[in-house]
Formats: sequence, structure tokens, C-alpha cells
Amino acid sequence: MPDTRLPLVAEPLTCVIGAELRGVRLADAVHDDGLFAEIKRLLLRHKVLFLRDQDLSRADHVAFASRFGPLEDHPVAGSDPDHPGLVRIYKDLDSPPEHYENALHTDGTWRENPSMGAVLHCVASPPVGGDTIWVDMAEAYRRLPEHVRTRVDGLRARHSIEATFGAVLPEKERHALKARFPDAEHPVVRTHPETGERILFVNAFTTHFVNYHTPENVRFGQDYAPGASRLLGYLVGQAAVPEYQVRWRWTPGSVAIWDNRSTQHYAVQDYWPAVRRMERAGIVGDRPF
Repeated sequence: MPDTRLPLVAEPLTCVIGAELRGVRLADAVHDDGLFAEIKRLLLRHKVLFLRDQDLSRADHVAFASRFGPLEDHPVAGSDPDHPGLVRIYKDLDSPPEHYENALHTDGTWRENPSMGAVLHCVASPPVGGDTIWVDMAEAYRRLPEHVRTRVDGLRARHSIEATFGAVLPEKERHALKARFPDAEHPVVRTHPETGERILFVNAFTTHFVNYHTPENVRFGQDYAPGASRLLGYLVGQAAVPEYQVRWRWTPGSVAIWDNRSTQHYAVQDYWPAVRRMERAGIVGDRPF
């Protein structure tokens, strides 16, 4: 039988990050090595890929994501009982509008091995609102002033689940969460293991620098506190620069695939009392260097 598929087209959505794929079914890439290789190549180039009108079962969803590597569970959100690694992020009518939703972040940097990436499938979307923003943190690093790049190269920082997901838990549960996931330490500027890009690697999970207190940086205590925290705040704030961002409007059946090593993202909370139901398969990553 002849191949009737349309040619795969990747249309960039901004000058920096993101492309929409057309002429492809992700379910086909589960068993098509050539198609999967092309999707991965485009992902490394654009950092986040978007598709619409995907008839993607949960089984196909986890099978496709698993082609990138093993899937990970989430200690707070949990997984679908029939599809390990598939996290259901459902915001329904019983989700109060004042409930904390999100911050610009890179998934799982509180792990020693943060996520490599993720595949997010929209099951139900609001009629308007509920977009997601992704940020190119390689571009953010490239466009830092040279004296700032010089200052932060070689710095390391602490990342905490206790200070974020754990902050809303009762004290005993918060301490138990930290015992399971002690704070992780990562370079402030990491190197992408496949592209070699240098990436600004601090986000909402980052609490402080761990090796800032040197004679070169600290003359008086004022240089360290609040000096170091101000520098960290400046670096974390780079993700809010619109020139580094792409914004995606969801429709049921649309999918986003992102490289978590070089991006941050933010789910916009502007749609209550409408319903937003997403399903995400996160992929185990490597240790940043």
C-alpha cells in the first residue's frame, strides 16, 4: 500500500523558539524510526514542538514519550494507575481560582537528574485562556551582558522541592518530602549534552548559590546577603523577557513536546471557572554539567 501521509512540515512560531509540526501523527512515530528521528532533530533545533488534532490514546502517548527514554513519576501529582509516568493535570470546577498554579520553571530541577523533556496532551481546554508559555534559556544566556556571563560561569546553585511544592504542606509532610528528595545542586550555566549549547539553568525551584562566598565576590557581608540573592533574582527574571518566549493556545487534541534541558515554561492561570485538563509524560534526564 502506498504511503499517503503528507510531508512533515515544521513552521517556526517565533524567531527564537518553537515550531508547529504539520503532516504527522505522533502515534505513527511510535513504530517509525525515521519519523521519530526527524521529530527529535527538530526538537533539538526548535526546543519545543507543537501539533494539533492528534488522536492520541494514553497508550500511544506513553509509548511515544518512552522513545526518548524512561518515564518518571511525580511525587506530588502522581501517575495514571494504568499508564505509569502519565501525570493528569486536571483543573476542574472544584479548583478554586485563588489556588496557586504556576511559576516560570524547568521541570524537576529539584532532582539530581532533572527531566530531559515532556510530552503534554490537551484533553480539554477553556474556550479562551489557559495558554502555556515556553522560554529559550540558551538564548537568555547568550544575550546576558558579557560581564554577567563572566560572573556566573562556574557558579552552582541549590534547587528545592521543599521550598516549592512542599511550601503548601503541613510541617511534618513537608519534612518528609524533603527527606525523600533532598535539595539538588546544579551549575548555574549548564551545557546541553546533545547540542553543546550553554544554558542559563536557574528557575523558580532555585533557592541560592552554594559557592558564591569567595574573596573575589564578597568583601563585606552585604556583598553576599542580599547581594547574591539580587544576582539570582536578576538571572531568574531573564525567563520573563518576551523576546525569548513562545506562547501556545491549546485546543483539544493538541500536543506540545519540549526539551526541558534548555527551556522553562509557565501555564497561564486566567481561565477559571472554565475547565483545563492536560496529560503529561515526563522523561528521565541526565545530571547537568
